[in-house]
Amino acid sequence: MKLLLHACCGPCSLEPARLLQAAGHTLSLAYMNANIHPAAEYAQRLATLRTWAASQNLAVVEGAYDVATWEARVGCFGAGPATRQQRCAACYRLRLEETARYAADHGFEGIATTLSVSPYQYTSAIEQELRRAARGVGIAAVFEDFRPFYPQATRASKQLGMYRQNYCGCRFSAAEAACERAQRAEERRAIKQAQHDANAGQRARAAAQLAAKKAEKQAYAAKQEAKHALKEKLRAEARGGSKLDRACGGSPGGDLASSPSHSPDQHEGKTPHENQ
Repeated sequence: MKLLLHACCGPCSLEPARLLQAAGHTLSLAYMNANIHPAAEYAQRLATLRTWAASQNLAVVEGAYDVATWEARVGCFGAGPATRQQRCAACYRLRLEETARYAADHGFEGIATTLSVSPYQYTSAIEQELRRAARGVGIAAVFEDFRPFYPQATRASKQLGMYRQNYCGCRFSAAEAACERAQRAEERRAIKQAQHDANAGQRARAAAQLAAKKAEKQAYAAKQEAKHALKEKLRAEARGGSKLDRACGGSPGGDLASSPSHSPDQHEGKTPHENQ
């Protein structure tokens, strides 16, 4: 079947295009996304899609970037979770009706969409709006739930270095995505803080053990230093005593041992002849 595939962006087109071609369809891509905000984001997504499509020999047709019509038909629902599903359904309808009209006017036999690859979209509403748009112009609707292939599309787009957006496209989704990212960051911070607090006791015990080991090492070093100082003192005293001995000529009794001996026969003032 000659099929016009509505493409919301390059990364989301990878798996739907592959699977539809494998099923025997002849494809062209329709970039009809007046919802994308701001204009620079619209242009960047289109450029990414065109680059990849050229590598696959796929034609890309661009719809009108009619922001005023989108605001009138979709923006009127406003922001907030209460109206989000209605807002998204209205957005699907606007874009798929534009795709269906172009397909009918240019000889396509049916339309399909890449929107159903995202797990963040309302798949049932996408199918309903695709069939409604096709039926309105008398062509076939080829719907498939591509969500099981989302992880594969994510990996492939990263490997190809494709620009990957972090919100659906409209100004409402950009604000919602930013809020959700901030909330997730706060949750991660709270979890990290809770883990930090839970481990405070363990860190305190580890710090006390470290301090005790440090004090033990310091005490041992001080003890060793005192021992060394005492040894040095004793050595110094020993060296001083040896020097004193040498200065006195030997032991204290040396002088008496070397003096002349006294005979018991000798008396003061007498000679041996007088004793006789």
